[in-house]
Amino acid sequence: MPSPAVATSTGQLAEEIKAELRDAWIPTIYRERIQKSRTRSYQLGVPAKNSSAEIQHTLLGVELKLGRRRMLCPDLATARYLAVFARAGCSAVAIPYDITQISHIADELESSWHRMLLMIEKLAANRPAAFRAHLRRRLISQVRDEIVLAGAGTPSPLFNQNTKQRRA
Repeated sequence: MPSPAVATSTGQLAEEIKAELRDAWIPTIYRERIQKSRTRSYQLGVPAKNSSAEIQHTLLGVELKLGRRRMLCPDLATARYLAVFARAGCSAVAIPYDITQISHIADELESSWHRMLLMIEKLAANRPAAFRAHLRRRLISQVRDEIVLAGAGTPSPLFNQNTKQRRA
C-alpha cells in the first residue's frame, strides 16, 4: 500500500506539478503578464492533439512549421513565443503588441514548458512510459484549457482615439 505522501494517479501528480510551478505555470504567465498588457490576437489554427511546432530558419526569414503548414514570423522571439502555444494545441492566443516584451516572455514560457516536462520525468520516473505519457497529455490539456478560457483578446489593440486637447 503506497504512503499518503506518494501521488497515485495522474490527476494527483498533475496538481502537484501545477502547485510546484505556481507563478511559472504557463496559463498564469499568460493571464498575469501577457493579457494585462496591450495585446492583439493571433490565430495559429493548430489541432488540439498531436501538435508539433518547429522553428526553421530559411532564406526568407524565420518560419514556424506547424504540422504541414508554415507560418512566416517577423523574428525569432515571436516564433519561440508562438511555438510554446502551438505545442500546447492552442488555436488562438494573445500576443503582446510591444515587440520588446516578446523575447522576455518567450524565455519565461519556454523555461516553464521545459520545467514542466522535467518535473513529469522526475516525479514519474519509476512509473511506466504509458503513465508518463498520460500525465504529459493531462498537463498539456490543462494548459490548453486554461489558455482557451482566458481568451485570445481583440484582433487589434485598443488605442485611445481622443485627440482633443481642451475640455468643453
